[in-house]
Amino acid sequence: QVQLVESGGGLVQAGGSLKLSCAASGRTCSSSAMGWFRQAPGNEREFVAAINWSGSSTNYADSVQGRFTITRDNAKNTLYLQMSSLKPEDTAVYYCAADRGRLAGPLRSASVYDYWGQGTQVTVSS
Repeated sequence: QVQLVESGGGLVQAGGSLKLSCAASGRTCSSSAMGWFRQAPGNEREFVAAINWSGSSTNYADSVQGRFTITRDNAKNTLYLQMSSLKPEDTAVYYCAADRGRLAGPLRSASVYDYWGQGTQVTVSS
């Protein structure tokens, strides 16, 4: 089993930046594809960014391309999401996810992930 814990969320003004972290425990995620998703009130969970097991390949939603950067540190068993030029429409609960090591990634579909964190709130004020 893998436990994922997100941190780094908070309140920021439009145009600002935040860096989210997702710490994995229980077993290593160094062979797992990982990703970030978000869910705003009244909306379905949507894909934000994904990264393959080694960090050599990434994929982004069009809405965050050029503003967000996903990275990982396998030595620390941690996933990151650097968010810049934040907009009010980025307001949501952000979740990290990991697959169990079956697939190389990056993976855009939420259904293929096996483990999820509890989420961290990001609020962008206008």
